[in-house]
Amino acid sequence: MTGNPTRRKFLAASGLAAGLAFSGALPGIGTSNASTVEVDRLRDHPFQLGIASGDPLPDSVVIWTRLAPRPLDPFGGVNERPVAVVWQVAEDERFRRVVRSGVEIARREFSHSVHVDVRGLRPWRHYYYRFIVGGHISPVGRTRTAPAPRQALSGMTFAFASCQAWWEGYYTAFRDMAAQEHDVVFHLGDYIYEYGVGADSGVRQQAVPVEFTRETMTLDEYRGRYALYKTDPDLQAAHAVAPWIVTVDDHEVENNWAGPISENNAPREEFLVRMANAFRAWYEHTPVRLAQAPTGPSVQLYRRFQYGDLARFNLLDTRQHRDDQAGGDGEKPPNPGSLDPKRSITGAAQEKWLLDGMAERSARWEVLAHQTAIAQLDVKAGPDLVVPMDTWDGYVASRKRILGGAKERGVRNLVSIAGDLHRSVASELREDYAAPSPVVGTEFVGTSVTSGRDGMDHDQVGRTILAENPHVKFHNFQRGYVRCEVNAAQWVADYRVADRVTVANGTVTSRSKLTVEDGVPAIQVR
Repeated sequence: MTGNPTRRKFLAASGLAAGLAFSGALPGIGTSNASTVEVDRLRDHPFQLGIASGDPLPDSVVIWTRLAPRPLDPFGGVNERPVAVVWQVAEDERFRRVVRSGVEIARREFSHSVHVDVRGLRPWRHYYYRFIVGGHISPVGRTRTAPAPRQALSGMTFAFASCQAWWEGYYTAFRDMAAQEHDVVFHLGDYIYEYGVGADSGVRQQAVPVEFTRETMTLDEYRGRYALYKTDPDLQAAHAVAPWIVTVDDHEVENNWAGPISENNAPREEFLVRMANAFRAWYEHTPVRLAQAPTGPSVQLYRRFQYGDLARFNLLDTRQHRDDQAGGDGEKPPNPGSLDPKRSITGAAQEKWLLDGMAERSARWEVLAHQTAIAQLDVKAGPDLVVPMDTWDGYVASRKRILGGAKERGVRNLVSIAGDLHRSVASELREDYAAPSPVVGTEFVGTSVTSGRDGMDHDQVGRTILAENPHVKFHNFQRGYVRCEVNAAQWVADYRVADRVTVANGTVTSRSKLTVEDGVPAIQVR
């Protein structure tokens, strides 16, 4: 493992490879028999899906786990009774200074998942957390609260990733991410894929129950898919070293869904049930607050995270409130649907929320963290313009309103971070690509973690994108993630790519570091 030696020490000490058996008194709690679960204490450890933290605020962070001694079995192999789970948050990784603790009840109706909204913490501090149940102690997680809203922040480091089809490769990117130092991690969607998987369907030749070979439709099928993905040790390690902020894209439900409209135009009532199942399973496996618990086929995904006076992250939802893709989806020339001024990728309420927030100008860097590219991406060589209808190219009026609105409100540094494309694309943003228009921001689209398998430095699509889109300054078609270092003077986006994900021992290196200077919306390639 490469990276920060302090991080390597923490990963080794935290017991990430396996949980630790425990019995006896705990600081601030008492004896461990406050929690019981009917599992084999020698063989069946209940924390096989790991632990996680997320949605950091200045005084709070959510800590999460799910009891699953047999993770691919229905309900994780836990019986029907509620289970008392002890949790602790400490200032040190050995838990000598426990600052918050309690007992949470894990219930069958939520797959015995636990979401603890830990309050009363100090801003911009590292904390350690763990869970205890049935004589077992979980791995130790490390998290960090956000700074105070107006706190002067000299700098921060974060990562973002997306698109991790389990059967297409190993999570080499997450192994590298876990070895680095990050204040927070953003996952921008496609945490799972709804497609059926089997031992002969991809890179990982792991036998799975027969129900996993079907496309997800039912609540139990979505739950099983999350359980399968979360058994991965590199994914668990990346969750354990920093808080995550998570949204959804399409594959958490179904490929290229748009609001209540399914990819293949299934009956609306039927698709709404599927959405409700998908959102319920997402919530059960994600470190988010109760405010993000779904109500049937609806979930509140867009929200803000302020990092002092340095950066504000607007986490968007461009799936649930969008109009249907124009022209039947796919890659098309601009058409009446994609150019319709009434159509939206965010919906009216979210658009107003975003623009009203921009008017506050509360941080040096105003960040849109969301699913897919805002910049125009002409994918056809020659004079004809052909663009994807599923990105913001299919919702040109939304792009103009948001980017033009940022300019009108005097946003100092507008930065978009996104995923979905399975390729790395860095662009300069213009509110209008059909006419001369000034650059109003910058965009860093990250590649997939595994989706698309190994890839290559450039493919023909990438060469076309670079040739046809002068505002695109960087492209790569390998797998990986993006690590960002931000301070008052500049933003540095480090595109970290894996040489291979089709083998378990791939390596990750820095492909390119791109810089944006404060007040200058232009990308400099190092």
